[in-house]
Amino acid sequence: MKPIKTKAEIRNEIEEQIAQYIASGGAVEKIPTGQSGNVTNANLFANATTFEPKKDRTLVTDVIKSVDERRKQKPAAPLKKSSQPRKKLITDDFGEPVRWVWVEN
Repeated sequence: MKPIKTKAEIRNEIEEQIAQYIASGGAVEKIPTGQSGNVTNANLFANATTFEPKKDRTLVTDVIKSVDERRKQKPAAPLKKSSQPRKKLITDDFGEPVRWVWVEN
């Protein structure tokens, strides 16, 4: 596993690179505050706050009416439950389970 460089080590490396650049004949120019490398010198983030125009809402009154009409209609026929036997728990006088019994409906 590679050891992670600390901020102090990174800072020292950058300072050494700057010193080597200056020692090899390079020069650092002073640039006034507020000047940009952008050709137009315009704010690139100014358009980030634009909003889309409001969209028209879709009216759903017809849909709501049709849903209400279906809700008011009576169901065709109630579903019949199958007459399968079910298990019933038999308990004693104290509520302790004794056994299970199959009961016909």
